[in-house]
Amino acid sequence: MELPGLAFAVWMLICFYAPVGGYPNGKVREACTSMVPCHGSSPQLSPEHTITVNGTEFKPGDSIEVHLSGPVFEGFFIQARDAEHLESPALGSFMLADRGVSQLLTCAHTKNSAVSHTSKAKKKHIKVYWIAPGNAPKRVQFLATVVKKYKIFWVKIPGPIVSQPNALSPTPPLHATSEAVSTSHPVSYLSKPFNASSCGRTKFCIRNPSNCDPESASCFFLSFQQEGSSVFIEMSGPSEGYLAFALSHDQWMGDDDAYLCVGEDHRVRAITAYLKERSPPVLDSENALEDVSWRLADGLLQCSFRRSIHLPAHKGRFNLDASYYIFLADGEASEGGVIHKHQQQPLITNGIYNITGLPQDIGGSRSPRLIKAHGALMFIAWITTVSIGVIVARFFKPVWSYSFLFGKEMWFQVHRMLMLTTVMLTSISFVLPFIYRGGWSQQAGFHPYLGCTVMALAIFQALMAGFRPSRHAPRVVCLNRLC
Repeated sequence: MELPGLAFAVWMLICFYAPVGGYPNGKVREACTSMVPCHGSSPQLSPEHTITVNGTEFKPGDSIEVHLSGPVFEGFFIQARDAEHLESPALGSFMLADRGVSQLLTCAHTKNSAVSHTSKAKKKHIKVYWIAPGNAPKRVQFLATVVKKYKIFWVKIPGPIVSQPNALSPTPPLHATSEAVSTSHPVSYLSKPFNASSCGRTKFCIRNPSNCDPESASCFFLSFQQEGSSVFIEMSGPSEGYLAFALSHDQWMGDDDAYLCVGEDHRVRAITAYLKERSPPVLDSENALEDVSWRLADGLLQCSFRRSIHLPAHKGRFNLDASYYIFLADGEASEGGVIHKHQQQPLITNGIYNITGLPQDIGGSRSPRLIKAHGALMFIAWITTVSIGVIVARFFKPVWSYSFLFGKEMWFQVHRMLMLTTVMLTSISFVLPFIYRGGWSQQAGFHPYLGCTVMALAIFQALMAGFRPSRHAPRVVCLNRLC
C-alpha cells in the first residue's frame, strides 16, 4: 500500500474507533452536559426504567431518596437540574447508599453532583440520596441515562420534579411516591454561608490552602470567635464523612480534646470526644455543645456550634483560654455515623495558639518540617548518593584507574566520598524523628525498627570499609573470596 493510502486508512480507523469508546468503569465526566454515552448509536425512544423519590418538597440542606429501577441494565448516569432550564448544569450533591455499584462524579465544577456505575455488572435497582444546595431553584427535576447493552440505551429519562414549599407546581411530579420527606431536624440548618472576611480581626481562623474561601469545594476552614464566656466555632471542608478538630499539648495524637461533625443518616451530628494515643476517639455520653447548625451541599460538610470557655463539669474538656496545637482532620463515615481513620495526615498548626487571644488568620502543615527533612535526607542518601557510589565502583574502576585525587585512584576517592555522605545524611535523618517525637514512638509500627536496622547496617558498612586492606595486600584475596 502506498504511503498516502496507508495514512488515509489510519485516519479512517481513528475516526470510526473514537466515537465508540465506552465507559465500563462509569467515569463519564465527558458526558456531563449531554448525558449521552459515546457508544456510536442513537438512543432508544420509549424508556423502560423509572426514577422515583420519597418526597415532593424540599428545603436547602434536605436529603431526598432517589431510586432508579427497571429491567436489568449495565450502566447509568443520574443528575438533578433546574426543572425550568433542563440544559443548565447539574446542581446539588449526592450521597451513596451502596459504594459497590455507584460512584460520585464532579460535573460543572460541582463536586458529587452526579452518580454513575462502577462497573458493567448487571443491576436492577439503584438508590442514592440527593442533598439540596443552598442556592437551589424553586423546582428541580431528576434525569437519568440508562445503558441496557452497549448499543441499547436511553438518554435523559425524565424523573420526578420536586419543589420548594413556596414554589408553584403547574404539573404533578412524575413517579413520585406518596411518602413525604421529613424536614424537621434536631438541630438547625445553617441560615447563611461561612464568611472569612473577619479572619484576623474578630475571628481566629485556620485555613488550608492559605486565604481560601470557606465556600470553596477545596477549602478546609476552622474559625473561633469569643462571645462573652463562650466561643462560637465554625468548621467546613470537602468531606463525605466527617470533619474534626482537636486541641493538643503537642504535635502528635494522644490525650487530646476533640470535636467532630459527623454525617449520619444524611444529617450532621456535632459531638465531643477524647483522643487516647492512636486509638479511635472515645465519644462523650454528654454533649457540651450548644447552638448546633449544619449544612451538607455541593460536596461540603459545614457545621457550627458554641462551647463555654470553661467546662469544669465535663472531664476531658480543655479550657479554651489556654494555648494549644490545633489539629484539623477529615475522613469517611459509614452508615450509622461510624467514623474511620483519616486517609491523609491531619493539618497541624506550626505552633501553639490561644484561640481566645489575639485574632489571627493562619495555616498549617500536614507534614511537620522535621519529618519532611527526615524524608528528604533519606531520599537523597539512598536514591542518589549511594546509587551513584555503587555505579562508580562498579563501572568506573577501569576508566579512572590511572587518574588520581589526593594520592588515591579517582574512582575510589569519589566512591568513598559518596558513601561517607550517605552515612552522614542517614545519621542526621535518623536523629530527626527522635527530636520531633521527644523519644521512642510506641505507635509508629515497624518503621522505627526498620530505621534502626538501616542505620546499623550503614555504620557497619563504613566500619567494614575502614578495615578493608588495600587491593595489593596479601590478605585481600581471602576477603574477595568471602565477598
